[in-house]
Amino acid sequence: MSKVLALFAAILSCLPGNAGADVPSDIVASLAPSGRLRAAINFGNPVLAQKDPVSGQPQGISADLARELSRRLAVPLDFVTFDGAGKVFEALKTGAWDVAFLAIDPVRAAEIAFSPPYVVIEGTYLVPANAALQSIEDVDQPGIRIAVGQGSAYDLYLTRALKKAQLVRAPTSAAAITLFQTDKLEAAGGVKQPLVEAAKDNPALRVIPGRFMAIEQAMGTPKGRDAGARYLDAFIEEMKASGFVAKALAASGQADATVAPPAAR
Repeated sequence: MSKVLALFAAILSCLPGNAGADVPSDIVASLAPSGRLRAAINFGNPVLAQKDPVSGQPQGISADLARELSRRLAVPLDFVTFDGAGKVFEALKTGAWDVAFLAIDPVRAAEIAFSPPYVVIEGTYLVPANAALQSIEDVDQPGIRIAVGQGSAYDLYLTRALKKAQLVRAPTSAAAITLFQTDKLEAAGGVKQPLVEAAKDNPALRVIPGRFMAIEQAMGTPKGRDAGARYLDAFIEEMKASGFVAKALAASGQADATVAPPAAR
């Protein structure tokens, strides 16, 4: 345990703003090998990222973390934007980004080195208000069709977890809500906040209480960038402990999202 804590302290000592030291060149080269930090932003999850209505630039916790990381590495920042988490993961194949903000999942973890989570959000179901479905457990039945965003964390999870219900995939999470309504499916699965927002604007819809999963959102970098991955671990822990994450969530109107607890050491 003491060795782990010593390593964590050593990494933190390299973070500008803690000891005033420059980030070692091997870490910069690991996270920004081109000399610029390319950060993938998923606009499909409104808890984590929103598009500024005037400039069109990303804002929210993901963008704020990317800007802070860019500042500490002392390299320019390029946002690479997507409308779905599945598309962020697919873009890894073409080397389109250096860091991304995605939910931790075993399928993704085969190719991405994830930091500890910085936010935990809930996955739940949106259903018609008059549906017989009352609990999370009720949904996994024969004949139940669930709209999901293709490649999303909850798509990956439900693909493994469901035994009887059928998943119907849309290109993005937002499109899944539309598909659920237009095709009169029995449910839509997704991040709780946008589902609650959809139900608030439509009395014919409701959100089932509870959750089918806790979605742990983390930063990630492609596997093999070991120095950068270790730095991200310490960076995220500091951003949580300092209050940076909580303040960024509140500033973007997402104060009901839960800051992840400190990682076990």
